[in-house]
Amino acid sequence: MFNKSEIEQQVAEFLLQIKAIKLQPTNPFTWASGWKSPIYCDNRATLSHPTIRTYIRQNLTKLITEEFGNVECVAGVATAGIPQGVLVAQELGLPFVYVRAKAKEHGTGSLIEGEIFEGQRVVVVEDLVSTGKSSLQAVDALRAAGYNVAGLVAIFTYGFDAAAENFKKANCRFATLSNYKALINYAEEHQYITKADVELLQKWREAPAEWGQIAAE
Repeated sequence: MFNKSEIEQQVAEFLLQIKAIKLQPTNPFTWASGWKSPIYCDNRATLSHPTIRTYIRQNLTKLITEEFGNVECVAGVATAGIPQGVLVAQELGLPFVYVRAKAKEHGTGSLIEGEIFEGQRVVVVEDLVSTGKSSLQAVDALRAAGYNVAGLVAIFTYGFDAAAENFKKANCRFATLSNYKALINYAEEHQYITKADVELLQKWREAPAEWGQIAAE
């Protein structure tokens, strides 16, 4: 049985345990976008831990079956979604392709790498959903090439309203193994953070672009 709540908590525990997620409410990170953030997530770290890697592979596979039923191909989003997608495709016994961030500037100029047939039902695998823009670029590329995108799965989401809006606008369903709310609940309960930190972390999720200025006041 797919116990969503139990999986959310377990994945949150794993990500904190191996420091794939780091929480620094009073010493924020700076993202490439320029946003100040109290959290940094790099799910590539899970690949170095066989037990965790296996758990994620197995439960992404179950999540796909639960949310989207039968699919015919798995597509990874370059670059971090590629290894997770390969593991899932292997578990499902399905073909794998990946979508580049932009088309190659040489050779065939491919945007989608691998063999896939028009009309095939494809599930997209990503490691992390923030605003969803880069993930949805891959979805758009697959649709433009004539493929039927069932939806997208990922390990973790920050739960931004912008992501929900972007996926809704794109008419693309998505599901994740864990999320920001489950993470913060687990982190507080197991003393990774204090009650005071929780308020800062909640404010960031509500207004991530402005949070750096608010926190500095």
